[in-house]
Amino acid sequence: MTRPVAPLSPGGPVVVQPLRRKRCAGCRRGPLSLLMLEEGAPRCLDCADLGHLVFLPRGDAALTRRAREESALSAVVVRYNRRRSRYERQGLLVEEAALTRAEERCLADAEARNRRRARDAKRRAAEDERFADAFTAEIGRLFPGCPAGRAREIAAHASVRGSGRVGRSADGRALSEGAVTSAVMASVRHLDTQYDQLLMSGMSRHEARRRIAGAVEGVMRGWGWREEVADTG
Repeated sequence: MTRPVAPLSPGGPVVVQPLRRKRCAGCRRGPLSLLMLEEGAPRCLDCADLGHLVFLPRGDAALTRRAREESALSAVVVRYNRRRSRYERQGLLVEEAALTRAEERCLADAEARNRRRARDAKRRAAEDERFADAFTAEIGRLFPGCPAGRAREIAAHASVRGSGRVGRSADGRALSEGAVTSAVMASVRHLDTQYDQLLMSGMSRHEARRRIAGAVEGVMRGWGWREEVADTG
């Protein structure tokens, strides 16, 4: 099968990475790692007046685009893929100064993105802190006997961003009494009863909750709760 001719690039000349050892038809230097075909004859980059360019491998679309924009002269680098029977782009030849400018532009963008991410993270952390404070205060209102440190732990656990816990639900964000009570109940269930051990023994979740319902109610009433414990969540 005849190999297709390396395609012309609308953005400038095309340079080939040869699969076989070749010498320049002009200066006879070789073997060539990069060459340009002129009327079917291989030319080294110096003979093709491209020797001052540097190779930028493919992979970074933003850097490639900017390097091409910055470079007065550029060339697409291709290599023949025997399995696919076609030439495939490998990168770009650009002026070294243009590549430096392009790298500086990309670095500035990366630094700007990092600064924006840092600002966003700081803003989210402040929002989360305010929400945890409000959640803690609501626990204190509904359960005045709950130790302050425990209330804070419950609020922090229930309101972790992206956790899917009750504090991040619509009711939780609204600080509804049901959501706050559910968060407290879950904490008591896991930390103040034998619930986890019952689950590990193979007992079903519903049976385990039935067994420890009295213990949960006792702790919550001790914290000043005045409602009947509902086995929810």
